[in-house]
Amino acid sequence: MARKPEGRLTKAETVVVKALLAKGWRNQDIQALVNVGRAATINSARVTEVKQNARIAAASDEAVAFYITKKKAFDPRTGLNLFDDERLIRSREAMAVAVQIFNSPTLSFKTEIFAILVNVAWTYLLHEHYIRKKVKIVGDDGRTLLLSQMLRRQDCPLSAGMKRNLDAIKLIRDDVEHNLLGKSDAKWLPMFQACCLNYDKVIRELFGEGLSLQNELAVALQFARLNMDQISELQKYEIPERIEALDARLHEGLSDEDLADLEYQFRVVYTLDSAAKSKAHMQFIHPGSNEAEEIRNILVKYKTADDLYPHKPARVIALVAERSGKRFTSHNHTQAWRKYAARPRKGDQQPHNTNKDHCIYHAAHGDYTYSEKWIDFLVAEIATAEGYAAICATRI
Repeated sequence: MARKPEGRLTKAETVVVKALLAKGWRNQDIQALVNVGRAATINSARVTEVKQNARIAAASDEAVAFYITKKKAFDPRTGLNLFDDERLIRSREAMAVAVQIFNSPTLSFKTEIFAILVNVAWTYLLHEHYIRKKVKIVGDDGRTLLLSQMLRRQDCPLSAGMKRNLDAIKLIRDDVEHNLLGKSDAKWLPMFQACCLNYDKVIRELFGEGLSLQNELAVALQFARLNMDQISELQKYEIPERIEALDARLHEGLSDEDLADLEYQFRVVYTLDSAAKSKAHMQFIHPGSNEAEEIRNILVKYKTADDLYPHKPARVIALVAERSGKRFTSHNHTQAWRKYAARPRKGDQQPHNTNKDHCIYHAAHGDYTYSEKWIDFLVAEIATAEGYAAICATRI
């Protein structure tokens, strides 16, 4: 049977193993040390082969000490080693520190630090990518490729939205030394959040799932409940003209579709549902999910109530009777919306409390209109004798 080359000892490992044997190390201890961080592990037979081969010279004490130090530097969680993967380690640390500082409730120098550190994090990340692709990253002047240069390369692994996001953050970074940007923390939070999600996605795609920061950086905690009045006041926060001017430069030349791209700036849609205080919660949607795409479509194109709920009761009654082929009266329709709680009763103190899948209240003229989904639902219900009878039996 042919021996796989990945399971063999390298020349450097062979001389170290020889030295460890000479120091009295046991075969199983040597095997365990060699296999630390190794993609393909060796078995004890490889150590025995070295022991039996008198022609192999032993490594120096200094070489053995360095080998052991390097093995101890291996991180089993990420699979990274400081001696081989320094750029990736420092890239992850730069991003982690950027997020930790921005989330810190005791620091105010947030936007500035974040813009600087994420630029470093992305630069190191793309440097490592191109090094592994055998691309020369150091020019004749001794300087490495700038982040902006790598973003312009045809073989850059980032999407258009990710590139726009980093271009915008680079503008912020360039402005740091000239202006105070503290009041911009909340304004550019969507852009910074998108940057974090983009980074985690790219590092996992290029270097493996083990490098994700998701399990190391939790959602920031606070000592008070999220108050909707506070959120409203935050939107009224006065932003200095110099920050508004820079914000305009960030969005210059971008279409509505570019601005709605969740890889350029992150958006969260909050919906308010009736719930006990102890069960109140928020849900965050990942940009890559189907839910996020649906939210994006809502952000890009807003539909009016007349488009979503075009049918008045008389029209609902006619369409249900036509499509089902059964008798369906105004009385039956009232029974249906009572049975399925599509809307409140007449005179209810909260007329807006409707099932938004099926119905909406118009305060301007004090009546209800219904969606196409409501008609389809009713047609399906009365298609069976049991469903039709259940509606007709509903007391009003």
